[in-house]
Amino acid sequence: MRIPIEKSQNQDFAGIRDLYERHATRKLVWLAALLALLVLATLYSTATGAAEVSIKEVVRVIADKLVPGIFPVAGNSLAHTVIVELRLPRIFLAILTGMSLAGAGTVMQGILRNPLVDPYTLGLSSGAAFGAALAIVLGPVFFGSAFYHLGQYIIAVSAFMFGTLTMILVYCIASFKNLATETLVLGGVAVGYLFSAGLSALKYVSDDEKLKELVVWLMGGLWGATWETIGLIVLPVLIGLLILWRLAWDINALSAGEEVALNLGVNVKRLRIVSLAVCSLIASITIAFTGIIGFIGLVAPHICRILIGSDNRFLIPCASLMGAILLLMSDTLARTIIAPTEIPVGIVTALIGAPFFIYLLIKKRT
Repeated sequence: MRIPIEKSQNQDFAGIRDLYERHATRKLVWLAALLALLVLATLYSTATGAAEVSIKEVVRVIADKLVPGIFPVAGNSLAHTVIVELRLPRIFLAILTGMSLAGAGTVMQGILRNPLVDPYTLGLSSGAAFGAALAIVLGPVFFGSAFYHLGQYIIAVSAFMFGTLTMILVYCIASFKNLATETLVLGGVAVGYLFSAGLSALKYVSDDEKLKELVVWLMGGLWGATWETIGLIVLPVLIGLLILWRLAWDINALSAGEEVALNLGVNVKRLRIVSLAVCSLIASITIAFTGIIGFIGLVAPHICRILIGSDNRFLIPCASLMGAILLLMSDTLARTIIAPTEIPVGIVTALIGAPFFIYLLIKKRT
């Protein structure tokens, strides 16, 4: 007996829909698991340090801040000071920075169709580093005594401005080739070398004290975290990630090739401009306060591709959560491994990311 064509097609569509729903459910489970893991990592990181605090005390203090009076805690207690004033700002800065770098790395890899791209590939780190160096070396000359009170913010603003300027220069160079992927990457390398030369010149002319401060900034760290810093970056980062997530369908289409994306009605040129501009913004605004923290934007997206695949609707939030977890745990290790002395978190992320980067190179070759 022959099955009618319409009935056979309906069965095929039903099977495809069931398969899609099973895969979507699995991805949502992974997202929920990563969110739960981030909460646990936050509690562990808050309780761990030179001054030990119990998990129970951490929960009591956080609950009292969220709902005052539910678990009364003395406002001047040591636990309250350590948790609220010292550790939570640093933890939130680590979470926001990890989310911005990983989310930007995911989108840039999709837009440029290159698995080895991260927010620093287009020269962003070199531009931000040059801006920070310029503020550190010349800040006292131009701002006088005000630099000693507002130095952190002056350095951050300078790093942000030059990081953004780097991306504008790269866009201008690539625009001559209609924003071709190869031109974007090579233009970023060229502009990065240009700012690296300027950074080397500033190192050469700076005195010992400024050189030490500059080197520490370049290593990357979260020790300058404050609630004011969190207030400045939280909205731009979250709004930027939301914009990138809204572009997920178009990025999925582009992953099949420019011709396919164009046939599906995607404005490829506008997509690249908007997505790369947002990536540059959220990466620059966090780098400005943390210094250079490498490999998070490279490692987190690839781990999540192994877990849930390449659908950017799920991959972008998954990579953002993974980046937050990786950077938070790296910072916890950096400040506790030889406590009370801290080591820059950029060193820890490099030790984790470099072997993974080599693995990617070998895997791509094979």
